[in-house]
Amino acid sequence: MQKYLTIYHDIAEKIKTNYWSKSTMLPSENELTAMYETSRETIRKALTLLAQEGFIQKIRGKGSVIIDVNKFDFPVSGIVSFKELAANLKQETRTIVSELERFEADKELQSKLQVGKRDLVWKVVRVREISGERIILDKDYFNSAYVPELTREICADSIYSFLENDLQLDISFARKEIVVEEPTDEDRELLDLKGYSNVVVIKSMVYLDDTSLFQYTESRHRPDKFRFVDFARR
Repeated sequence: MQKYLTIYHDIAEKIKTNYWSKSTMLPSENELTAMYETSRETIRKALTLLAQEGFIQKIRGKGSVIIDVNKFDFPVSGIVSFKELAANLKQETRTIVSELERFEADKELQSKLQVGKRDLVWKVVRVREISGERIILDKDYFNSAYVPELTREICADSIYSFLENDLQLDISFARKEIVVEEPTDEDRELLDLKGYSNVVVIKSMVYLDDTSLFQYTESRHRPDKFRFVDFARR
């Protein structure tokens, strides 16, 4: 086995067994070079593989931070509310409603939600906290023609539960796009980013059973905590 693979497996095992604690910095390249009595290039190959496999996150100018390997599975293909996801996490969760307003759609929302110039749109901004860390920022926009009423209490609990059970809407399917972006000022203010230089964003267009587009969502995730999963069949 090539030496960088041996080093990779050794460091990965140390992370799995908490030899080095999650969210702490891995020893520097120079320290690892001395520890494993090898070249810096070999260490860099091992670190690159560790980053690709989700054990570390390289932070510019600081080094490599150890990622919590107990990530949360987040289904990409399904339409799952945070309340439904939280029920399976077995960890303390909280939803913080940062913003709730209704206004006339601007040009960008007119395009995304396929609404007219004077049509009203709901904007809901919610921070999702898991085990005391604010790691998801959900920004939802709803066509008011389909969602005439929203309150902070509904948004803090489950909007989808309200839509399906109270408004009797048949939510059917979504078109999703996953991108990696630099954090915005809003991300930095509302999330515990801990030095991460990017966020994973899932952009969703959600449709009712009659194919009406009623929701546009941006779900913005701190990259170290989530593993996005899907099921594929040939």
